[in-house]
Amino acid sequence: MTYENSLTFARTCDQNDTLHSFRDRFYIPQVNGKDSIYLCGNSLGLQPKTVRAALEQELLDWQNLGVEGHFHGKNPWFKYHELFSEKESRIVGAQPGEVVVMNNLTTNLHLMLVSFYQPTPQRYRIITESGAFPSDQYALETQVKFHGYSPEDVIIELKPRAGECNLRTSDIEAVIADNAGSLALVLLGGINYYTGQVFDLAAITKAGHTVGALVGFDLAHAAGNVILQLHDWDVDFAVWCTYKYLNSGPGGVGAAFVHEKHASNPDLPRFAGWWGHSQEERFQMKKGFIPMIGAAGWQLSNGAILTMAAHKAALDIFDEAGMPALRRKSEQLTSYLEFLIQELRIPENILQIITPSESAARGCQLSLLIHQNGRALFEKLTAAGVILDWREPNVIRVAPVPLYNTFEDVYCFAKIFRKSWAELNR
Repeated sequence: MTYENSLTFARTCDQNDTLHSFRDRFYIPQVNGKDSIYLCGNSLGLQPKTVRAALEQELLDWQNLGVEGHFHGKNPWFKYHELFSEKESRIVGAQPGEVVVMNNLTTNLHLMLVSFYQPTPQRYRIITESGAFPSDQYALETQVKFHGYSPEDVIIELKPRAGECNLRTSDIEAVIADNAGSLALVLLGGINYYTGQVFDLAAITKAGHTVGALVGFDLAHAAGNVILQLHDWDVDFAVWCTYKYLNSGPGGVGAAFVHEKHASNPDLPRFAGWWGHSQEERFQMKKGFIPMIGAAGWQLSNGAILTMAAHKAALDIFDEAGMPALRRKSEQLTSYLEFLIQELRIPENILQIITPSESAARGCQLSLLIHQNGRALFEKLTAAGVILDWREPNVIRVAPVPLYNTFEDVYCFAKIFRKSWAELNR
């Protein structure tokens, strides 16, 4: 597509967008009495208009049925997690039995590490990216200490080459190969939250398995953003949240993937709970944990129905749009955003896009490294009705989400950016 820096061009793109009507299914936050330019779906997705009715349905069942809602509600709570299997699996490229909606992201990460980080005197090291999201850093640090090791001795952090902002796949593979004899686990974010770089999950998984390590991913910024094929890539496990691109509410329910080669192994170490026990025998209240087949065997407690109801409402919309169509629009929106930022002609030593320029190596997000007046610029944009995300020390993250953002949103953002920049640099 050949882009143009004009409102007419942006509106023509919107008119030709087969997903354009989905915007009307979301509430757009208001600023100064009009729709904001909301480019922050990488932090919190917008509220679907169907969420309220979904919550009210479960509240009514609770009101009218009490405990019987577990078996006789419109969506019986006893098997509520099963409502997600098909649609959730399509988002991450999994078999339905390989995914489960439960808990939150970091809880699920700890549960996965219990099963998939089993250090031995020979194999105990973990590879992750430098500057991973703090939750991942803290989870790895504490898991390593739990096993009696020092994080400084165990955790290997991948860093970009000098003068570069992103990791090269070949460098990741080289570090994996260099630690072949001692490597137990590779754990990366599917997308780095700060730079917006998408990692080559298939290549990384293959490299890890080649040296005998297990491989898992935190997909907080990847699920619902880029095309994933976890089953075919032979990924061992993954976790993600649902409140970013999946629009399921603040602190919404998390999800996990366990490859079927592990999910059907009852002897795999895990922290068990009642709801992961064999469904057929759960109410016999016997000792001796027998896990459900598949990822559902990692459940601990009965589901948090109200947050899961919000996710169900959001997921129904997402599944209707379809990941392939969303990804196609995402690539166009993000490329248009990049084009307009480059049209500003701001010197690179002042404004730098640190997200890769190749569509395959990024999702919705562009990270703008602002070397001069960054915070002041962010505050000006916010005051003008643009909702973005600031990350210390000097990055503005801009995320045009294909489910509800438009080309006109992107054009208007660039216009406001230009005006705000000029006012700060007179």
